[in-house]
Amino acid sequence: MKIFSNFSDKLFWLVIAMGFVFLFTIPSPEKNTKFKRLTKHIFPELKYPYTLPQLKFAFNDLATYMDEQTINIHYTKHHQGYIDKLNGILEKYPEWQNYTLEDLLANLNALPEELSIVVKAHGGGHFNHTLFWRTLCKKSSEPEGSGPYGIILEKINSVFGSFENFKQDFLDKALSIVGSGWVWLCVDSSGGLKTFATYNHETPLNQILKPILILDVWEHAYYLKYQNRRVDFVNAWWNLINWKEVEAIYKTIE
Repeated sequence: MKIFSNFSDKLFWLVIAMGFVFLFTIPSPEKNTKFKRLTKHIFPELKYPYTLPQLKFAFNDLATYMDEQTINIHYTKHHQGYIDKLNGILEKYPEWQNYTLEDLLANLNALPEELSIVVKAHGGGHFNHTLFWRTLCKKSSEPEGSGPYGIILEKINSVFGSFENFKQDFLDKALSIVGSGWVWLCVDSSGGLKTFATYNHETPLNQILKPILILDVWEHAYYLKYQNRRVDFVNAWWNLINWKEVEAIYKTIE
């Protein structure tokens, strides 16, 4: 009995010691050398708990090119669903709640595996849709609805040769995606523009690219109106881009 008691005592203190070691060796987000905060953010307000962004248009405002039912379902069901899943996982990781969504998406490899998987899928869904809605507007005669101008047009012409060349490049990338994904216009590390395609809800944030314009080519974005005619949807989308907002985003992150 004495031998057993001694063994139990030693085991008890060993467990206590291991607990202290574990407690004090868990790296906090701030001490994680893999985690690098972004210096500039498009949406610094996107932090836990996440909510739907307010739209700058009514569901039926884009009806000529995007039908009311699609936008309603897209916004209130699909986008809200990504937010719900993202909030759900972050409830379990309070030490990561104060970071911007962009910081989390740019540092997926530095996150706990369970958190990284959900942030990549549903955090990406929230960020991508937020940028998508932000860069849409009713078609009008105002500059923001009539085509790129100013610094954005200058950059497009410099990189692609013309706006028409840029549109073709963007369309080619949209049609190259088999299944679901997004097409982006990004600012690269040298300040130039680059088109970029991603699958599912991946983002270019961890590629040192800063997005300023995005197109959703998941089927739920267009199927009710365009069925399998993705090319028609892309061509219609050009009529709804808020170029004033694109330029504002560019100036925020340049």
